[in-house]
Amino acid sequence: MTSAVEVVNSTRVAIHPAAVAAAVDVVLAAEGAAGAEVGVTFIGERRMRALNREHRGRDQVTDVLAFPLEEADEVAAAEGSATADAVEGAGPPRLLGDVVICARQALRQARATGLPPGVELAVLLVHGTLHLLGYDHETDAGRMALRQAGLLEEVRWEALVGAPD
Repeated sequence: MTSAVEVVNSTRVAIHPAAVAAAVDVVLAAEGAAGAEVGVTFIGERRMRALNREHRGRDQVTDVLAFPLEEADEVAAAEGSATADAVEGAGPPRLLGDVVICARQALRQARATGLPPGVELAVLLVHGTLHLLGYDHETDAGRMALRQAGLLEEVRWEALVGAPD
């Protein structure tokens, strides 16, 4: 079962929506959330700074923000019932939330580290999607970082950004 991933690119960066959706789908499937609905939006620096200020109290541009629709305890409960729902084919799709990425910040970070832009975008997509699924790197003693590293090996980053194939 594939997930419903809505991709909106409000920038001039050549982002490939199908590749973005596929990357998010890898994470959702691996985490037992196949069929969930996720929004991914690429925005500019001014808008990202405003969102970061409004939601995190930090007046600066950041690379990725995640806006989960479920609380952590709801995520755990949904994971427990996901298997039963999948077997029965019952229940509405899980609405996980939105991942918002500042495309220019991602490109800037890729240049600074010498990584291809697609790798940086893959990192941010996996990171944001894991946050939607209840992971929190600030409190989990490295669990999220390990999971993120493993998932990045499965994501096709080459197709995320740049000129079409």
